[in-house]
Amino acid sequence: MSTSSVSKGCFVFKPSAKKKKKTTLSLEDHFIHGCEGAENSELRFKLFHDLWDKIKTDTETLQDELNRNVLDSLLDFTRKCSSTRQHSDWASQMRASEIPTAALVLGVNVPDHDMTFQSLSDLLQQSVTPHVASVQAKECGALKHLMKRVLERLMDTAVTVDDEEEEEAEQTSAQLNKRVHCSLSTLCAWYNAKTKKFNTGTPGKKRSSPVRDDPQPLVIIFKDLEAFNPRVLQDFILICSRYIERLPLMFIFGIATSPSTIQHMLPHSVSSLLCIELFQSLSCTQHLATVIDKLILTPQFPFKLNGKVMQVLISIFLYHDFSVRNFIKGIQLALLEHFHSQPLSVLCCKKKTALLNVTQLGDQDLERIRQLQSFKRYVEKQEPQEQVDLLTDDTHLKEVCQVLIKDLRKYHKNYYPILRCLHTLTSSLPRYPLGKQIRELHLICLEKNIWENEDYQSAMKLLKMLAKDQLIALLQRCGEILQAAKSKKIKTALVQLEDMLAKFKQLDTVAAEPAPSVEDSITSPAKNLQKKTDLFQLQKTLLEMNESRRSKKLSPFEALRIEALAFIDSLVKSHLSPPESQTLNEICYYSSSATVRRHLNATPRTSIQAALNSPYYYLQNDRLKTEDGMVSNAAPDICIVFKLHLECGRLINLYDWLEAYSTVVSAAEGIEPGSDNFGKVDDVKHARFIRAVSELEFLGFIKSTKQKTDHVARLTWGGC
Repeated sequence: MSTSSVSKGCFVFKPSAKKKKKTTLSLEDHFIHGCEGAENSELRFKLFHDLWDKIKTDTETLQDELNRNVLDSLLDFTRKCSSTRQHSDWASQMRASEIPTAALVLGVNVPDHDMTFQSLSDLLQQSVTPHVASVQAKECGALKHLMKRVLERLMDTAVTVDDEEEEEAEQTSAQLNKRVHCSLSTLCAWYNAKTKKFNTGTPGKKRSSPVRDDPQPLVIIFKDLEAFNPRVLQDFILICSRYIERLPLMFIFGIATSPSTIQHMLPHSVSSLLCIELFQSLSCTQHLATVIDKLILTPQFPFKLNGKVMQVLISIFLYHDFSVRNFIKGIQLALLEHFHSQPLSVLCCKKKTALLNVTQLGDQDLERIRQLQSFKRYVEKQEPQEQVDLLTDDTHLKEVCQVLIKDLRKYHKNYYPILRCLHTLTSSLPRYPLGKQIRELHLICLEKNIWENEDYQSAMKLLKMLAKDQLIALLQRCGEILQAAKSKKIKTALVQLEDMLAKFKQLDTVAAEPAPSVEDSITSPAKNLQKKTDLFQLQKTLLEMNESRRSKKLSPFEALRIEALAFIDSLVKSHLSPPESQTLNEICYYSSSATVRRHLNATPRTSIQAALNSPYYYLQNDRLKTEDGMVSNAAPDICIVFKLHLECGRLINLYDWLEAYSTVVSAAEGIEPGSDNFGKVDDVKHARFIRAVSELEFLGFIKSTKQKTDHVARLTWGGC
């Protein structure tokens, strides 16, 4: 659009509503064309996509279940407040003069709030009222903006503000006529028309639903209460309180920190207009524990994370954002990287599909299997003739791989039930020697043989001092865990555990008369373990137990207790070996923790320096390839200026800098070094240099200084 004017001025043209479509490569294109082992890239992408869809669906279902209690409580609150307005008693009328407000404390995991509010909004619209508006602080900087957003989302129409600028001439008159004035009186008129239309129905037609006695409330959700301007919020509440008799308004405050935020933001004159009820959601740590328990510690999904990757994801969760949503994104990133970088991930799928894919492996894939560290260790343990067959006979290798994949599946089916049993036993001990959460125990098992851990040995000693009732209760809980497993070995272990529980019950029937026994004298120090004790007292108790066992004979209960714990120890040693000890673990386990950390816990300064120092790393242009410490004369201007500024001290002379830049650029343009034009500064080079220096200043590498007018000060030191 051209503009002619006699005087100079600044003209602003709003962009058209129609946006140009950008031609970008899809994720599948990037995956297929950039992954290692392109011969089966399409199949791997399909397996990745199917597996991620399954994980995503299960995650959303799990999150809905976790939020169900608080969401159901909020729905009951909205229904109760809506029905209260119809009562005629004095208490109800007093409450009806206040705005019902639900203070929903969600915690500091702000990235997870959107999903909770979306579920809440959907449930409200389905079962309570269709009139729900959600607002955020970033779009409500002033009162008029807040009022406009609320009216637009409740009335589903365009709203105009008094001092709003005129719209583009592209809009039709019909669109302009649909706009309504931004005020609560307009909302009252709209709501009365809606209610009247709903109750009377269409003339001449039979009403399909009965008349509603209770009015449908107008629910306004403030997603991030702490981020709102307190003055804007106060004015909005004051205005809404004047219309509470005409509009059944209802507020929901999303709070990330503490309920006292309401008192800090609203004075008593404003907060007294609200009838506030507090709701507390599940803590983010409990949420994470449930997600790990249901999605990671299960043989349902073939994809696994090794200990270092798990530690990175948990550390980012605990020390950065407490976001379960970002934790799941980390799992998605690891899943994508695994299928992208590991050609043998074509076997990371359901057992039947994996066994079928083994028969379709090509020569390159079979050679990759032979190069796996776990497979090399497996070959070294075989007989000489078997080693030759595995390394030369492809058909035999495929048959063996099918057996090894079945063994890997059995390992996972046995691993998780025994892990839960061990956690059940050790989490009841004082000071939690193997961790309070099951994820801590899982990380220990992923790193090394847990039975070689000193904390494990201490835990087994403490278990040998448990009282009979407590030990029987823990073993019964272990039996319930094993009962849910489907593995044959686990079912055999369950039979043995039930036999031991039966023997414990027989001890009660044999002991007809309660009398002081050796057991009582031995286990008397153990009673102190149920109380809070320090490390010195704990060591003293252990020494007393050892002395008692040396000097006195074991009772039937103690002998049976030792037998039961020896049985648990044998299960641990049989099924809780680290995954690295399993053959072909590389096809299921993702181990590149550095890649996950680089993507999720990015360092912008390092990335910027890497891009300026080595532009080939990002641009992948062969002309930019250089030796270490060298700068290509074909590099972008900002890269050349950056490399030259690294050679300077604290103060940089702009003229010397410009001449050095001009020399490098002249070489890139093919000018002979001996000619008069080589290194000559013209207007184009001068402009390019000024732009590059301005970009460096914007990135924070240099700044202007008053010490010398023709110099700039350097702000960073060292290279990338």
